[in-house]
Order: sequence, then C-alpha cells, then structure tokens
Amino acid sequence: MINLFEYQNKADIQASFDGLEGFLDEIWNSREKNSFYAENGNDKIESQRFLQFIHKSNELKSNKYVGVIHYEGNKINLLPKIFFDSEKEYTTNEVNQIQNHILWWLSYCRKIKFPNYQASLGSTKSDFFEVLIYLFSKYTRALLNTSIYQQYEEVNRELSFIKGRLNTNEYITENLRKGKWHKLNCTYDAFVFDNEFNRIIKYVTTILFNVTSSQDNKKNLREILFILDEVSDERATAKQCSRISFNPMFGEFETVRDYCQLFLTNCISFDYKNDLKLFAFLLPMEYVFEDFIFGFIDKELDDITAKAQRSDTYLDEGKAFNLKPDLWLKTDCKSLIADTKYKIVYSDEKDPKKGISQNDLYQMLAYAVRFEVDEIILFYPNTIKQGQEEETELTIKDAFADGKEISIRAFQLPIINRELLELDLMTKTYLSELFELTRQELINKIEKILLPKLHVAN
Repeated sequence: MINLFEYQNKADIQASFDGLEGFLDEIWNSREKNSFYAENGNDKIESQRFLQFIHKSNELKSNKYVGVIHYEGNKINLLPKIFFDSEKEYTTNEVNQIQNHILWWLSYCRKIKFPNYQASLGSTKSDFFEVLIYLFSKYTRALLNTSIYQQYEEVNRELSFIKGRLNTNEYITENLRKGKWHKLNCTYDAFVFDNEFNRIIKYVTTILFNVTSSQDNKKNLREILFILDEVSDERATAKQCSRISFNPMFGEFETVRDYCQLFLTNCISFDYKNDLKLFAFLLPMEYVFEDFIFGFIDKELDDITAKAQRSDTYLDEGKAFNLKPDLWLKTDCKSLIADTKYKIVYSDEKDPKKGISQNDLYQMLAYAVRFEVDEIILFYPNTIKQGQEEETELTIKDAFADGKEISIRAFQLPIINRELLELDLMTKTYLSELFELTRQELINKIEKILLPKLHVAN
C-alpha cells in the first residue's frame, strides 16, 4: 500500500506498476466529461493528470485528486495535502481515519451527488473505497429484498393478438413474407423488471464485485446480482443516472441511483480481455472543499442563505468574462460574497502575506466592485500541523468610489478532527458520531465570522 498526499511526498515506481501510466492515459481520454475534468480546459488535455510519473528519478507523485487506485493487486491511496506531515509515518488506522474525513465532507456535498443515507461504517478494516461499497451494497441489498423496481418501457414483440400498435412494415416484411401471418409485430409499453435502472444497478454491482476485497461486501453484492439475474448485462454511464427520476412509490431508490451516479462519475476502470487491470475512485479535492462548505452552511446554519456559484454578473460590459464567486451569502441584515480556497496558508510565520495569493485578492476585489458588496470572505481549510485556525483582515480603499472601503477577510475553517487520527476505528460507527464535535466547532466558527459582525453593522 502506498500513501501519496496531493503534491507533497513521492514514492518509488514499483516493477508491478509497469503499464500503469499508459492505462491512466487511456482512461483519462475515455473518462466521462463531467464538470470535474472539463474545468480549466482539462477536456483538451490528452495526457492523464491523476498521477505524476517522474521517470528521471523513477518516482511517483500525486496531483490534485484524492481517492484510491487499485492496480494489479496494489493499492495507492491519494490523500488530502492538509493531512501531510513530512515527519510522520502514517499507520493504516490513521489513513482510514483520514478517508473517513473525506466521507464526512462528501456527506454534505450537493453538486457531487453523495447519497443522503446514514449507515454505520462496517468493519474496522474498511478503507475509504470499501466503506463506499459497503454503504451501497448494504442499502441496495436490503431495499431489493423488500421492493423490486419496475417501470414502463417500450417493448417490441411478436404476439398472437394486437397490443399497443401494429408495426405494419415489419409485419409485412418479417411475418407475412415468411409465413408467420398469425404472429403480430407490436410495440407497446410494458411494466418490466428488465429496465434501464435495474441494468445500471447490475452494471455498477458487477464492477464493484470485481474490485472489492471485503468478504462482507462480496456477500452483499452477490445477493444483489442474484436478485437481478434476469436483468440484461449492459454498460451504463453517469449521464443515464442523471436522467432517471422516480415517482413517490419508488422514492427509496433515489439513494441507489445517487450511489450509482457517484461510482460511475468518479470511478475509472480498464478492462483488458475481461480481466480488470485497474480501478480508481478519484475526486478533485478543491471541488470537494467548495461543495462541502456550501452544503454545510446550507444544511447547518438556518440564519444564513447560501447560493452556490452565482453566474449572472460579468467583469466587462461585453460580457466576455463571467464572474463566478463560490458562495453568495445572505442574512437578515446583509449580503456578502465568500470564496473557498483549497490551499495551505499560514504555514510560514515569516510570510507577511500569510500564504494568501495576490491573485486571490485581485479576484476578490473584482467581485466586490461588480457585485457591489463591501465585504468579501475567503475560506481556507485548517491543516493537521497547525494548532489553531488563523485569520487575516485586509481593507482596500476604492479611489474611484470616493474612498469606499472594501473589507477582505480570510479565515481557516476547522474541518479536521485531529483527535480522531489517534483513535482506533470502531465497528458500527456512524459518521455523524465521529464528527459531531467537528460539526459543532465549524458551526460556531462560521457563526462567529458571519452573524455577529453582520448584526452589529446593521
């Protein structure tokens, strides 16, 4: 097992990794062009951006993606840089707890379709990816044991009576011409078990069954495949999942759909002669951080209304440069803009800028001018090496607006539970229990940042 932190440490390229770079290049080019990969022109890049292969020193380094890669019996954990400590050797338990942080962040995400389903994390030996499979397989198996999803689909069949509409051309050319005049070629809607959604479930289940190493997961997935035995085997895509909706009678299947979409959007597999050589579940961490903060404020803070990426304002009059702040926040008193920056700041005490990018400040100033707000908030994550969260406040005077003051404040948010890394994983533990203290600390921090000052100012 190899642990790589975003842009931080390196690992030797093992002999068993022969062919890995080529596989990653191929799956990068065949990946689904979802919003993660299409941003910043990534859809035009042909070489993979998941890992860096430094051939001169025969080393491997991770980029901005977090998750897990399985290749030829090897596992590479890609972990968030905010947990990196160069003086530390991470145990399996600590890695699992880091991955539980990712799961907790994902539980608040809205754009990344993370299923809204609370379940215990299962075995103490489970890692990030196995936990996801466990949650999916446990819920889906239990649901299919009590409820079978059926839906109307258009069916073409030969019948002895007319049902739906008679396909006249096909009946003449295929039936009358061949002496099967008594068989009628009809098209009709049927309430069928072998439908698109069940085929998606079966496809996702088959992929996961081939990559999981947990016997509990294999047992759950095997039962799902047994129930869906009569369903056709077809490849599926995340786009298919996004098109599926349910009536209230089948509302519980929305969670299964969301899991399938999550796996199909972020999982990458490469089949070679029906032998699964590579499997990866990867997420861009900067996108996760942005989505987590929005979802957290939206769910946990009733006094603040959050809107994600308002995009109706442009920097120029010709509307060529669109401004998209991460968050538009509103309280009873005031509106302001917040931007999430997944960067390590305040790590160098000698740095007068505290690690805050000058480009970030220019961007915030443009937001303040065009959105006509006088307060901008920058949210950064805290890190494992810093004992407390830091903050900075800058004031900029707009000479073109009679010296109007624009306040730009930067804060680190407590999204890491440091004590958790020292604790052993417990069986049947819930994410909500593990992170209850962190949840309350984050609520208090955001309220302290936003609500008191907004109320005083007005």
